Amino acid sequence: MVAHETALALIQLGAVIFGLGLLGRVAARIGLSPIPLYLVGGLVFGSGGLVELRQIDEFIHLGSEIGVVLLLLLLGLEYSAAELVTGMRRSWAAGVLDIVLNATPGVMVALMLGWGITGAIAMAGVTYISSSGIVAKVLNDLGRLGNRETPTILSILVFEDLVMAGYLPVLTAVLAGLGFLAGLETLGIALAAVMIVLIVALRYGRYVSMLVDSEDREIFLLQLLGSALLVAGVASAVQVSAAVGAFLLGIAISGSTAHNATKLLEPLRDLFAALFFVLFGLSTDPASIPPVLGWACVLAVVTVATKIATGWWAAKQAGVARYGRARAGTALVAHGEFSIVIAGLAVTAGALPAEFAAMATTYVLLMAVLGPIAARVVEPIMVWADRRKVPTT
Repeated sequence: MVAHETALALIQLGAVIFGLGLLGRVAARIGLSPIPLYLVGGLVFGSGGLVELRQIDEFIHLGSEIGVVLLLLLLGLEYSAAELVTGMRRSWAAGVLDIVLNATPGVMVALMLGWGITGAIAMAGVTYISSSGIVAKVLNDLGRLGNRETPTILSILVFEDLVMAGYLPVLTAVLAGLGFLAGLETLGIALAAVMIVLIVALRYGRYVSMLVDSEDREIFLLQLLGSALLVAGVASAVQVSAAVGAFLLGIAISGSTAHNATKLLEPLRDLFAALFFVLFGLSTDPASIPPVLGWACVLAVVTVATKIATGWWAAKQAGVARYGRARAGTALVAHGEFSIVIAGLAVTAGALPAEFAAMATTYVLLMAVLGPIAARVVEPIMVWADRRKVPTT
């Protein structure tokens, strides 16, 4: 009996991973992020879907937790402490505007749907945070990494990531029902941790890197992954959020060690992150999507406009020309991994109704598709519109 269950689990897990590979290939062919297809795959094989996968629930749950840790660890590895400090100074005004314009729609919809303060805080994060991964891929695919507006885009993304370092612990405390004061205490711990890590990274980053570095790839991988899971676990134990712990560790690792760690961990990150997106889809009943589809579309339309406005204003302040402002705005539209991380925390805590997961899934599906499309078509549309304005002789 045990052997039969093991065989069935291996078959199901193999089918899921192979299917994810096929979905990733389809996404690459059509030039989109694979995240929407991973979510759809989870919907198909989850509760209320065509086929339910019962034998691999525990593995996918643990794999998805590792996926979140690796997502945030590699995000932290992308930045040095000096870059974060510079980015905060450069983009704080645009960052504040970003929060006001893009968190507010999520708050309003959550309150109108009766999800209370908890739902409003969670939905604010879902609609606020852009997808760093999708944005970076779009900029690279379109050859815009050297454009004048790109530093503005990256500065806003850095600001958003740092906001998440304070937001996630508060969200975790609220979802756990610890109350406002406990949430403030958790926020204080998180902010103190961020400040300590930045100071340590600025002054002693090379020593932190030396602790995990090794010329042997196997030893390097074991020490890196082990330290990430250890730090994430400790952070989670003190209610600071495992994701924040992994992000801070990534910031503390610098130089060539960070570069080598990124190359080594990227395949693992992609595998476990894919399992995370699938798990969120598995947790969402497709039957719960139609009742919130209209609201998700409204949120998508509004936040496409507010993200474009954010990028346009920030690029204008940086002296970027009109076409560059439009490119900056549309580059920020895509939502993905962070929005699902936030929604996943809410779903796991059981603090919000099933409609919340359906709303987040549908919204991210829309934004992850609309973002790359908007970035590709905005310039041709503006060129066409300018030509229409030119009087013919």
